[in-house]
Amino acid sequence: MSRLSKRRSAYLFAVLLVLPLVVGQAQAQALPDPDGKPADMSKPVQVYILMGQSNMVGFGKTGGLASIAKEKYPYLVDDAGNYTTCNDVRNVFIMASGNKIGKIQHNNWMTVDRGRIGPEVGIGYFLGHYHDEPVLILKSCIGNRSLGWDLLPPGVEAYEHGGKLHPGYRGTPNDPKGDTGGDMSKGWYAGCQYDGDVASAKHVLENLDKFYPGAKGFEVRGFFWWQGCKDKGNAAHAERYGYHIVQLIRALRKDFNAPDAIFVSASIGETRENAGGNEGKMLQGLVAVAQSKDEEFKDKAGFVYSHPLVNGGGSCGHYGGNVESYMNVGQAMGQTMVSLLKKNEGKGGKGSAGKEEQAKAEPIDHQMRDWTGKNGRSFKGKFISAARGRVILELENGQKRAYSKRAFIDDDVAYIDKYED
Repeated sequence: MSRLSKRRSAYLFAVLLVLPLVVGQAQAQALPDPDGKPADMSKPVQVYILMGQSNMVGFGKTGGLASIAKEKYPYLVDDAGNYTTCNDVRNVFIMASGNKIGKIQHNNWMTVDRGRIGPEVGIGYFLGHYHDEPVLILKSCIGNRSLGWDLLPPGVEAYEHGGKLHPGYRGTPNDPKGDTGGDMSKGWYAGCQYDGDVASAKHVLENLDKFYPGAKGFEVRGFFWWQGCKDKGNAAHAERYGYHIVQLIRALRKDFNAPDAIFVSASIGETRENAGGNEGKMLQGLVAVAQSKDEEFKDKAGFVYSHPLVNGGGSCGHYGGNVESYMNVGQAMGQTMVSLLKKNEGKGGKGSAGKEEQAKAEPIDHQMRDWTGKNGRSFKGKFISAARGRVILELENGQKRAYSKRAFIDDDVAYIDKYED
């Protein structure tokens, strides 16, 4: 990042932090039941990526949801009391630990078909109603992760707080200004989970036909973020939360080639609008971005004040598993995204190009070749992609694995360099 960009980010965060907190939570609009029809598959899939920690993973217990749905969430059930299904909204969840590609947890049409849910259900039904195109709700996250460490985005450099130097992206506590290059052989590094969540989401998109049958392409239209339990216990992370959110938005838009993608965040439910301390700093950081008049955020960043929407409890205790808390926050996030999408209609920004336009670029069909590590060991693999020193290879058994570019001999590094994003 240029010196000018750094100054601009710091100035934006410092000025907006003093803006008054203006919050208001509209009631969720009434939605009709899904019509049961499949989407028009001649159109590209509209992709929304959900990230955060355990509450985004989802701990809302669905056992009593059907009994209250008719009154509170009528679009979830039909006249017979059975759960409805959005046959034009795909619900995919992939979970990674660290920077390896994760395991698929869920891959189905959007409905209530599990014992626990997160905000994806409310989000998915509202976006499915808004779009004529097929919609993919793609959740890539895991619990117990902080934005200031595990999910630290690219663009964050080492910084001092409380007399201690804290790691920048891909730095470590022992070498805060260093760059591991994504190599986990010596343990966790700052941004390790960010790398894994992004790589996992990309894995789904690179294999879209396995997750959205009949897909002809995709556009990344937006990101949803619900996180904060772990950061509120760390003064350094909480104080810089707003700055880290700015860098997160920039990094996600770059990684998914979606410069106009909309970002919607939600506060943790226990934090009131007049909160002080760490929680107050984090809340103000989210609000500052949503209220920004800066071009990259105006009408492209939204915020949901969750406190009035959760039925007691705190984020670290998953709101006692209360399913209404998760449905209410999901509805509000979905409605906020739709509102911003409408504001941007006709402005020309429609997210990333996706497979349909990528196909026009005639991508190289990489062949199996020998790869040799600096330890002298060789194996065969097919190059898939590389970004920020992290390489994805497809092995002979069909599995895809991630490696640090630094792990290979110079000839292999030269090959990677030719195709690295």
